[in-house]
Amino acid sequence: MDNRYRLFRRSWGTYYAFDNLTGQQFTLKTKDPDVAQELLQTRNEANREPLLNRQKGIAYLECADPQVKQRTWQHVMDDLVHMKRDTNRERWERAIRQEVLDSIRDQLVYATLPEHFLKVLKSGTVSTNVYLRRIHNYALDMGWLPRQVIPKRHWPKIRHKEKRGITKEEHEAIIAREKNPERRSFFELLWHLGGSQSDIAKLDAVDIDWTSQTVSFFRKKSGELALIHFGPQAAEILKTLPAIGPLFPYLRKVRAADRATEFKQRCDGLGISGVSLHSYRYAWAERAKEAGMPERFAMQALGHNSKAVHRAYAKKALVKVPSLEEYENSAASKIVPMARVSSNAQ
Repeated sequence: MDNRYRLFRRSWGTYYAFDNLTGQQFTLKTKDPDVAQELLQTRNEANREPLLNRQKGIAYLECADPQVKQRTWQHVMDDLVHMKRDTNRERWERAIRQEVLDSIRDQLVYATLPEHFLKVLKSGTVSTNVYLRRIHNYALDMGWLPRQVIPKRHWPKIRHKEKRGITKEEHEAIIAREKNPERRSFFELLWHLGGSQSDIAKLDAVDIDWTSQTVSFFRKKSGELALIHFGPQAAEILKTLPAIGPLFPYLRKVRAADRATEFKQRCDGLGISGVSLHSYRYAWAERAKEAGMPERFAMQALGHNSKAVHRAYAKKALVKVPSLEEYENSAASKIVPMARVSSNAQ
């Protein structure tokens, strides 16, 4: 292995080192040739050991994984996306197209340093943080990374934008202004059922059980079963929709992004901000908690692992907690006094 540094002396007698890799020169601050030679040797040895150890490590990795010298982060992303299906795959395809990821696409996985990822995270968004973590963990689980690039506790904290449910007043204003019957019914069912916009738009008449008054469907995002009981108001809306086939023949063919854009246009026209179609889902969860519905029932209605339920039941909904005195008085009122038995009774 060639030495990185070589020695030379200036005309005034001071020794300097020349970096063969970068072309830079720097003084060794000595005119003693023996001291200068010793300092130069120390620098070359310090540079040689890490390189030698690195080459040894690569040799070991290559024995276990022949592709280690060719595998880049683009290969990891492509492999991960290939494992996904349907809308989940579409989300991943959009995520890995982010321009901020361009700096690591051709970066060899085994040679990735923390600063490579930190550069991406500083320039990216919350979505970048979320998906880069998953890409990193996927490579780690597959054994393509010899160690974590960034330790778990040192990743920047994910901070989502504050979300809220649509209020009853806002919903009523939107319904009052909507002239399209299909779209109006769509908004109404979002309010009563709390489903995601894609799930509600794709409802079919066979999903309705009039005997038990339930709507059931498998969530498109997670595949979990959502089972929702509907009341008289929702029943009146359902009766106006087709009795056979899709409930929303037009809206089910519209892309989710286009449905969201059309909804935003209606909100902008009414001066409503900070909400989206997904806000109906948050509103349903908040209303469920305020009404005292047990969390397990809300989870069943919206589909298990619903973020809307977790968030609403954690902090969003306003629930009045009864005082201990009210509970004690309530318990006392339910006590039935026993008839006193006379000691002379036979």
